[in-house]
Amino acid sequence: MGNDFTIGIDLGGTRIKSVLIDAEGNVLQQLYKQTQDGDDKIWKRTVLDIVAELKQQVDKDNLIVGISAPGLPNEENTAIAFMPGRMQGLENFLWKDFLNQPVFVINDAIAAMMAEARFGAAKNKKNVVMLTLGTGVGGAILIDGKPYQGAFNKAGHFGHMVIDDEGDCDVTGMPGSLEECIGNCTIEKRSNGKFSSTFYLLDAYKKGDLFAKEVWLKSVNQLAIGLASVTNILSPQTIVLGGGITEAGKELFEPLNEFISKYEWRAGGNKAEIVKATCGDLAGAIGAACFAMEK
Repeated sequence: MGNDFTIGIDLGGTRIKSVLIDAEGNVLQQLYKQTQDGDDKIWKRTVLDIVAELKQQVDKDNLIVGISAPGLPNEENTAIAFMPGRMQGLENFLWKDFLNQPVFVINDAIAAMMAEARFGAAKNKKNVVMLTLGTGVGGAILIDGKPYQGAFNKAGHFGHMVIDDEGDCDVTGMPGSLEECIGNCTIEKRSNGKFSSTFYLLDAYKKGDLFAKEVWLKSVNQLAIGLASVTNILSPQTIVLGGGITEAGKELFEPLNEFISKYEWRAGGNKAEIVKATCGDLAGAIGAACFAMEK
């Protein structure tokens, strides 16, 4: 198997990240492109170009492709069956017909979890949950070392748990969900139009802006409440946090650990460790390639 190569592509709302990996999981090449979410003809064409470019690296035509994307895949893992609200043109789009070769499609958070379970922060761990904090909030569950997808491939959508029953409804219709509380998609609303992204909010927070501090710490506190709820339901040994918002580093993890200590039920002194994903922003792409390899 040493000569096998796989392409992994992660379709995000902002960027398309892709890797070429070998059978041992070594990343041989990586590419980043802008998504341009508003026009599906453009980003689909970008995927086509990425596949062509990565194939040239190894001079092979018959590489397997794995695609990770937001939403719920169909039973056959050939397309994303449901993705409300974002990435128009993604639902039920058959990538194998478009790329003219075998393509396996998986939810982006499950892909990230697979990368972390095989090569990263969840390596050799059996019971783990992962949350991806980015444009939205995704999630994935590992039970006894295996990804758990549930009856309709819907499991792990921690972003749609309710934190505030009087909050605005999210894309799935849930009021005041965790995604509404901390996802980048709502930052303008949460900051009364002052910040256009979490990056700018954090920049102001680090500089001592009191309004930024109030908005950010409220979001982190709500995340802590959500994670404490998850520990009560699934009792994981480890919670892995990934996604662009985790680049905040200690500005996220220090207040988060402080807040969760108020809420987590630590019977017998046991608590879930909270760790940062180690596969970085390429986790979705690496996991998509892993999934395609296993298929």
